[in-house]
Amino acid sequence: MKSEFFASHPDDPLVLRRKELVNARWPFHHLRDAQVRQAFDSRLLSLLQQWRYCVVTVCIDKLYHRETYRVRRFEPYHYCMMILLERFVLYLEGLHAVGDVMAESRGGSEDRRLKDSYSRLWLSGSDYISHQRFAACLTSRQLKVKLKSNNISGLQLANIMAHPSRSEVLLENGQSVKPLPPFAAKIVDVLQKKYYQRSGKVFGKKYIGEAPRKRKGP
Repeated sequence: MKSEFFASHPDDPLVLRRKELVNARWPFHHLRDAQVRQAFDSRLLSLLQQWRYCVVTVCIDKLYHRETYRVRRFEPYHYCMMILLERFVLYLEGLHAVGDVMAESRGGSEDRRLKDSYSRLWLSGSDYISHQRFAACLTSRQLKVKLKSNNISGLQLANIMAHPSRSEVLLENGQSVKPLPPFAAKIVDVLQKKYYQRSGKVFGKKYIGEAPRKRKGP
């Protein structure tokens, strides 16, 4: 697909980035042509429907988290990772499978802290998943962290889906965000069949924050 639309070469591949794609910035400037944009969007949606994958999205209100869990050992980003990993383990156990974990790099010190949090979960477990279960399902005791520029397919897929999925979760929980743009809404429609589910219940969407207050009647 990269070769077809952007003349990407295997020796110097393009890395799909959501913001640049949405705004048709270089090297995705060909998307400024309406016909090319329509063809690319249609192809991408078709692939998102065809590919086999499972999605878990966790959104957190950082201020709420800090005020509620003042003594918790996890910072918000790491707390989200814990919930993601708990559900990943449950997903793997349901398949009698093992899996690997990779995160996109955010920088030296942040990466080191995230790796430390991952290692603590692998060694000590969480409140809901024992360390034995983490170790049995996760193939490495160390978190893999890669740069966006490394051209990792899974990281690019997550980058494209994360923002629309986040917006959907926030909207579902009564948070004030802008309505989804048309193409993002189509991605969200695809995700409904890709979210992690068990026994008909969706476990692939989690919001951590204060519930919206109900409005009083007139």
